Amino acid sequence: MREFAEIRKLYSPIQPTVKQSAKHVNYVEFLPDLRLQNYIYCYWQLQTSQTLDEPFHYRVVADGCIDMFFELTDPADSYVMGFCKKYTEFPLENTFNYIGVRFLPTMFPQMFRVNAAEFSNRYETLESVIPATAKFIATHFDNGLSATAVKSLFDRYFIDFLADVEFDNDHRLYGALSLILKNYGAVQVETDLDTGISPRQLRRLFAYYIGDSVKTFSKVVRFQNILRAKPSQQSLRENKLFFDGYYDQAHFIKEFKNLYGVTPGRAFGR
Repeated sequence: MREFAEIRKLYSPIQPTVKQSAKHVNYVEFLPDLRLQNYIYCYWQLQTSQTLDEPFHYRVVADGCIDMFFELTDPADSYVMGFCKKYTEFPLENTFNYIGVRFLPTMFPQMFRVNAAEFSNRYETLESVIPATAKFIATHFDNGLSATAVKSLFDRYFIDFLADVEFDNDHRLYGALSLILKNYGAVQVETDLDTGISPRQLRRLFAYYIGDSVKTFSKVVRFQNILRAKPSQQSLRENKLFFDGYYDQAHFIKEFKNLYGVTPGRAFGR
C-alpha cells in the first residue's frame, strides 16, 4: 500500500473559499483515524452558528476528490459528489449543518467498487450508489451529535469496512498518479507518463478511478498547487512556475476562474 500512502504525502486538496464565507457560517475539517488516512483525506462540517438573514450560496472549488455528504438534521438524505472539472455552487437554506467525508483520489472507487465516471460533475443520492453506507448514516446520525461523535462513528464504520476490501493496486495507474502529483500537475500526458501502459488503458483507468481524463485531473492538481502557494498578484506576474502548461496569462486566468469561480486577483484578495 506504499502507493496509497504516497497520495496523502503528495497531495493536500483544499477548499479555500470557506475562509471567505459569510458571517455565522463555519467550516472545519478533522482528520480520520490514522488507519484511514491513506484513503480518507478528512471529515468536514459546514454549519451556521445562528440563522442567517438570507439563504447561503456555498461555492466548492475543483479539488480532484469525491465526497459523500448529508444534512445532520436529515441524515436519511445523503449524497455523493463526484470528481468535478469546474467549481460547483450549492444554494443552501439560511440554517444548516452539513457533514461530509472527502476521499483521496481513487479511493472511493477502490473502496466501494463503483465507476467514478458514472457520477462525475454532479451529485447522486448515496442510496443509489452505495445503499449500505446510506443506511448506516440514516440510522446512526442525528443533529445532537458533536463533531467528536461524528468522527468516532465514521472511524469505526470505515475501519470495519476496509477489513473486507480487496484493493486493485495497479502500479501503472499509481505510477502515473505519482508523476502527476510530484510535478504539481504540469505534465505532458503523451511524453511524461510512460508507466508501461498504453494511453487507451490509462484513459480507462483514470475514468474509472478518478472520474475524468488524465489531462483534466492534471489541470485540477496544478490549480490546487497554485491555491496552496497563495501567490500575490506580483508573484503571479513574475513567477513563470504558475504559468507552466498554460498558453499565456489570459489562458491561465480563464482556467483558474473555471475551477474556482472568480479570477486569481479576487481569489487571493490582493
